[in-house]
Amino acid sequence: MPGYQVTKGSVRPDTSSFIEHLSSIENFFTSDQPIIVTRAPGRLDVMGGIADYSGSLVLQLPIAAATHVALQPLESTHVRILSTGSEQRSLELDLAELSRDNQPIEYAEARESFADPNRHWAAYVAGVFLVLMREKHLRPNHGALILIHSSVPEGKGVSSSAALEVAVMKAVSVAYGVDVESRELALLCQKVENLIAGAPCGIMDQMTSACGEQNQLLELLCQPAILKGTLQIPDELNLWGIDSGVRHSVSGSDYGTVRSAAFMGYRIIANACGLPVSESEPGKVRIDDPRWHGYLANISPAEFESKYARLLPDLLNGSDFLNRYQGITDTVTIVRVDGEYPVLQATQHPVYENARVKSFASILKNWRGTIEANELGQLMFESHQSYSDCGLGSEATDLIVGLTRDLSDEGLFGARITGGGSGGTVAVLGRRGANTAIEMLRQEFRERTGYLPLVISGSSPGARNFDHLELQRNSATNSSSA
Repeated sequence: MPGYQVTKGSVRPDTSSFIEHLSSIENFFTSDQPIIVTRAPGRLDVMGGIADYSGSLVLQLPIAAATHVALQPLESTHVRILSTGSEQRSLELDLAELSRDNQPIEYAEARESFADPNRHWAAYVAGVFLVLMREKHLRPNHGALILIHSSVPEGKGVSSSAALEVAVMKAVSVAYGVDVESRELALLCQKVENLIAGAPCGIMDQMTSACGEQNQLLELLCQPAILKGTLQIPDELNLWGIDSGVRHSVSGSDYGTVRSAAFMGYRIIANACGLPVSESEPGKVRIDDPRWHGYLANISPAEFESKYARLLPDLLNGSDFLNRYQGITDTVTIVRVDGEYPVLQATQHPVYENARVKSFASILKNWRGTIEANELGQLMFESHQSYSDCGLGSEATDLIVGLTRDLSDEGLFGARITGGGSGGTVAVLGRRGANTAIEMLRQEFRERTGYLPLVISGSSPGARNFDHLELQRNSATNSSSA
């Protein structure tokens, strides 16, 4: 069985476990070439959520669970990918497939290539190469062996896909000598998810996985990705993620419908204000917008209520909208002619959510003790209700939020659904040491639903802080071939 020694970088405890895991994998890596190891965590969406695509401020916590990637250069132009864990998956491709006439293929062609459910998971890995080829002029002259192992739960709304993209992007950029700083790396990873995997996510997931700091909330203004710093979580408080047991996906129709509806509302407001509009591709428009710079979050609640709310229908048919307004400014969603869109609620959500997040951040920056914890909790409850009003709630997540309210005397202050909604994980704020209350919540949830929730706790630094390790096979071990 092979063994490895670290020749560069500092090792975290979970990385030590990953290296031990590598030692149990035979006949994958070669014996001579060094191995690059990278790490990127998932995230808990504390405040902001889906308002990120409308330019809101968001507050995100990098969680303890992370994805590790080990990459070893390969002389041929083949890339062999092995993902281990609860489900082992593998794929091999030739990097020549990503080029035609010495030019990288279009994103749409790659998206179609990975649409097959049996290989869609690999879009988040192979897509990294294509994005670097198109955006950073990478011309790879060799391939790679890539092994992936993740502890970030999939389908729970804690950004398992972003952790994968960021860890792979970091490993590939190091291995191929591509200079990418952390903010740009996150933006490139968003392209992988939007344009190749076909999931219309905002930027907060990738930015947190790349740039987050342990035990601190990343304060990110999504216009498109302005890092404002980090906020220390007060010593008196703790955050948990409670899994609802309902699988979450940002590619689900509910998320896409609400996102399109928000951009429809923005288009209606821009039209009413006489902002110049020019047609782009079918279903898309460009708006010359010096007023709000293209972001709903830059409209204040007072301005929205006094000037724009009355312009927006509760529901609007996609065909009727397109006949009148031609399209939306969003580049990664479409308005379906047969769709029904909750325009009013989806448009006002980011306006009010941005205000809530700013209030949440202000309280933390001027922290006066647990006397203010209930104010933070109330902001979370309001955010959760707004999600539900958009149609992104679920019975299971509502139950967790309701149980949090019931356990206020036990030290729980607030809760809200996270990420794209429609299931997934609920963020819970409580008093530090309120683990008994969390266990009471879990047991009551199981009593009512038959499902015992996973608790996501702890924090860890983003990929920027970890950077990368280099490993070399111990000379005393027997060699094996790839």
